[in-house]
Amino acid sequence: MADLFAGETNERRAPLPERLRPGSLADVVGQDHLLGPDGALTRMVAAGRLPNLILWGPPGTGKTTIARLLAEATGYRFVGVSAVMTSTADLKAIFAAARVAGTRTLLFVDEIHRFNRSQQDGFLGPIEDGTITLVGATTENPSFELNAAILSRAQVLVLNRLDEAALDALLVRAEAGEGRELPLTADARGALLAGADGDGRFLLGQAETLLSLDVPEPLDRVAMAAVLQRRVPVYDKDRDGHYDLISALHKSLRGSDPDAALYWLARMLVAGEQPLYVLRRLVRFASEDVGLADSNALVVTLAAKESYDFLGSPEGELAIAQACLYLATAPKSNAAYVAQKGAWKLARESGSLPPPRNIVNAPTRLMKELGHGKGYAYDHDSEHGFSGDNYWPEGMGRQELYRPTERGMEKRIGERLAFWESLRRERG
Repeated sequence: MADLFAGETNERRAPLPERLRPGSLADVVGQDHLLGPDGALTRMVAAGRLPNLILWGPPGTGKTTIARLLAEATGYRFVGVSAVMTSTADLKAIFAAARVAGTRTLLFVDEIHRFNRSQQDGFLGPIEDGTITLVGATTENPSFELNAAILSRAQVLVLNRLDEAALDALLVRAEAGEGRELPLTADARGALLAGADGDGRFLLGQAETLLSLDVPEPLDRVAMAAVLQRRVPVYDKDRDGHYDLISALHKSLRGSDPDAALYWLARMLVAGEQPLYVLRRLVRFASEDVGLADSNALVVTLAAKESYDFLGSPEGELAIAQACLYLATAPKSNAAYVAQKGAWKLARESGSLPPPRNIVNAPTRLMKELGHGKGYAYDHDSEHGFSGDNYWPEGMGRQELYRPTERGMEKRIGERLAFWESLRRERG
């Protein structure tokens, strides 16, 4: 497609995202909660002194740019490194240079979560004695990826994923900088914004390609897709994206929203999540959040697992979707889950209390002589198949662990338990 590109030269130019970097904090888009009149960073700049900061946000939201502009606005010497490319020896050299610099040093560490625990601990001394002011950038949850000691000395600021208005402002800026409009129809422009997935840097890279095209008519959505690469959804199967999406799926199921649940299921599977991982979570949900309100929920999810094992992808994914919809539309009860937690807690607290002798087997004559099994009431011989005998350790008394809800099959279970309790009271 070389014939589409106009004005090609051998002269090296900085990429468009670099050429359009904001020149001041006021030019940063999409982070008004931090940079607006009452924003945390606005107040820090006004004070003229920066605390240690961790900037946490998705890719392409301006973390590096903000760190640079903070240093300029407050008179700090700026040093920027990437954790991927920086060794412990490099950090020691940076700390030594900062000690003799004669001015305050802002050390910006991109992808700070890539440093191991020992390397992160190396920042503590220079932070404590004021050698550096640390500004770290991460796309991962600092609670899981950064040492508690660093977090206790830094303020975590969350950057927002860029919304459509912020992304469109970047496109307008790109068009003004290049002196021409993007050769796109309105529909294609909307698709370009949606495909950026909140990443401003990625969007400007796509815009640079489009602005270099020489086409007679604006491109529609299909023609644009033929020119641009498709963006892969941000999803790392062992990091936040993984846990955030499975949480969204679980809570959508619990909230009985089949459409939202199916959407989050699709987001995970389309992004490459292992279907068996999703199935394990669905099986767990069937017990934890549906339980005996619809005992078929567990049967359906296990059948979906068997179907997927038999068919594989993509055919077997329909069975996963079917199980997802069944769980979302099933009556909900966590009574079994609560009962299990209570039983485990009671078992830990009650020690080694033996069962009452009347319900203990007596396979030997000695055990019979000791009274094991004596007085046991065989329930099938009782009226209604219920003896009302005591099955709890001596001295403990009856405990109520399982409390069925009024939803689904549990309503009938509750009625049955209430009937048995009335028989128990009648029989003393």
